[in-house]
Amino acid sequence: MKPAYRQISSKFKHIVNWGVNSWKVKFEDYLISTDKGRLNHEIIHRLLLASYWANKRPIDRINKSIETLYCYGVYHNDKQIGFARIITDWATTYWLCDVVIDEAHRGRGLGKKLIQVIIQSEELKELSGFLGTADAHGLYEQFGFVRNTERFMVRRPD
Repeated sequence: MKPAYRQISSKFKHIVNWGVNSWKVKFEDYLISTDKGRLNHEIIHRLLLASYWANKRPIDRINKSIETLYCYGVYHNDKQIGFARIITDWATTYWLCDVVIDEAHRGRGLGKKLIQVIIQSEELKELSGFLGTADAHGLYEQFGFVRNTERFMVRRPD
């Protein structure tokens, strides 16, 4: 099967390769992929344990969440530098969680790019999206998420 090509924004050209259970988006020196075989559990542990929301989460629980849910990895020259995961029924809603970019790669628009790729994916774009955040409301509002309370936000498809 040939890769499908599409352009999501004028800043980045995307090559989307739809596989049986995974796909990837390449841009500049970065790659976003849903291939679980590429995920580096040690790096994900480090990223999540450095966050305010998962710093007390046991390693075995992090591993189980990776194994049982739909995950996105962000890579720079084959090294994982970001992560996000989705909880969904694939029919009506998804919960976006554990979105994190390595501190050394922040400020380059990678978090925005990751969110853009997730919400515009064929699997999720028609579903209502939910997430919880204590400090990143402005980021998610750029992608159509609306504050529902001081901590939780919801994004409804058009």
